[in-house]
Amino acid sequence: MHDPSSYVASVPFDVLARLRDEHGVVRVDEPALLGGPAGPGYWLVLRHADVERVLRDPETFSSAAGGTQIRDPASPADLDFVRRMMLNMDPPEHSRLRRPLARAFTPRAVARLQQRIAGHARGIVDRMLGDASHGECDFAKDVAADLPLLTLADVLGVPTADRWLLFDWSNRVIGFQDEDYAGSAAFDGRGGTELSREALRLRPSPDSEGRMPDPRTRAGMPDLYTYAHLLAEHKRREPGDDVMSIMLGQADAVTATEFENLFWLFAVAGNETLRNGIPGGMVALLEHPDAQRALRADPAMLERGVEEMLRWWTPVMTFRRTATTDVTLAGVGISAGDKVVVSFISANRDPAVFADPDRFDVHREPGRHLVFGHGPHFCLGAVLARAQLRALFTELLSRTRWITAAGRPALLRSNFQRGVKRLPIAWTR
Repeated sequence: MHDPSSYVASVPFDVLARLRDEHGVVRVDEPALLGGPAGPGYWLVLRHADVERVLRDPETFSSAAGGTQIRDPASPADLDFVRRMMLNMDPPEHSRLRRPLARAFTPRAVARLQQRIAGHARGIVDRMLGDASHGECDFAKDVAADLPLLTLADVLGVPTADRWLLFDWSNRVIGFQDEDYAGSAAFDGRGGTELSREALRLRPSPDSEGRMPDPRTRAGMPDLYTYAHLLAEHKRREPGDDVMSIMLGQADAVTATEFENLFWLFAVAGNETLRNGIPGGMVALLEHPDAQRALRADPAMLERGVEEMLRWWTPVMTFRRTATTDVTLAGVGISAGDKVVVSFISANRDPAVFADPDRFDVHREPGRHLVFGHGPHFCLGAVLARAQLRALFTELLSRTRWITAAGRPALLRSNFQRGVKRLPIAWTR
């Protein structure tokens, strides 16, 4: 369950189902992998109700104590640094940073972006189709990756020309366990701003063994942090209503380290979930042609269909907490200091909550899926992500007659993100 290689072919749903049914919470070993050291192991939480319990109780299950990634930070200094990221804070510190940013992600704020999102989706599908009556493309890179980047550039305040920097940063952070992504350098600065070219001068290179520095450390992402400060200088001169300007407007309340980590969080996490959720939704339609027909026949079903795409695929598979006290969960004794890892991918297929959970069903009533988390850390961008999924699939289904697979998808080597690196499709206009 811990080895990221075990997710390259597919998620081991049969194993998760058996463990969820028989135990609910299981102990997982943490051997040395990919050049990293062994860890102490962790408790994997598999049932929906128990995952919710962990996520809504930060006093018992802390995000700050050890961070939110399974692997421990390499040093106390690295842990101190990541603790200044909102993702790795507990209330009330977490609430202090989240509250002013939340206004950029309300339904009303997202509604103001709808026209731009729809325009981005239309332009992406224009490029996909061109003037041809039929064709093929890599849906993951050519279509799914661009919409989150364009929208994030709008929301974060990054110049559109620099958006593929965000692509590389996400690859390096989320794909650190995958050799195709760990050293991602798709953006070469051509067509970008001077800010991006300045940042690229500091992009790390692989060492003699081909490994990149740890992207969760400040030293591992010097290009990202340099870009953040250069963009901040620009926003101070020309503020807008974007997230960067909002962060800078809180200068008295946000430290330099918190600012850097907030930029990291939005640039990486703000991109990656949707970037993998969109091709995950396409995989669902390719594998379930009846669902594709149903959505084409009744576009009003797409809102429900999007929720099912998210549940069925579940882009973020796990998140970690650390027990602050001895506690019992699902009859299992957990000691203070133990790692507690919630499995969203298991919880979203829990038959106690979802009838026939392995079936992809666009008629399913929107349920209590945990794709965007639960409790104080519920994803700020959930409304924005849903809006993008609806916009893109509306364009795709209304402007094509049929879409089929043109090859097998290539999945990310990761025990964290259910990522899609390549997804060949064939379409008919």
